[in-house]
Amino acid sequence: MIANTYNHGVAWEEGSGISQGYSVNGTIYISGQLSHDMESTFIGAGDIEAQTKQTLENLDRVLTGVGASKSNLAYVEIYLTNVKEHFEPCIKLFREYMGQHRPAGSLIGVTELAFPEQLIEISAIAHSN
Repeated sequence: MIANTYNHGVAWEEGSGISQGYSVNGTIYISGQLSHDMESTFIGAGDIEAQTKQTLENLDRVLTGVGASKSNLAYVEIYLTNVKEHFEPCIKLFREYMGQHRPAGSLIGVTELAFPEQLIEISAIAHSN
């Protein structure tokens, strides 16, 4: 078994007890990403577009950290608050991010996430090259 972990290396990860990405035997598991930047600042309070963009940037960062890219995504799970209001802008940005690649996925409406200002979280499963 070949296993590797990846973390962004930011302070807020220290106490979480999980890795941002975990690669084992060619399968990459990506923990829920949200809209914190590399300085641990929350980006886009109240703004689903800003949060979605930052969350997708963080997803990219983890993929790169484990030697993959968005074309390696096999399954994506999006957790979204206030689905009626946030669905269209979120999915528009997600489609732009994915380009022609179409992984399997789910969008799950939730009443709240880990932080009060958090509107979106994305986790994923990918494969290595």
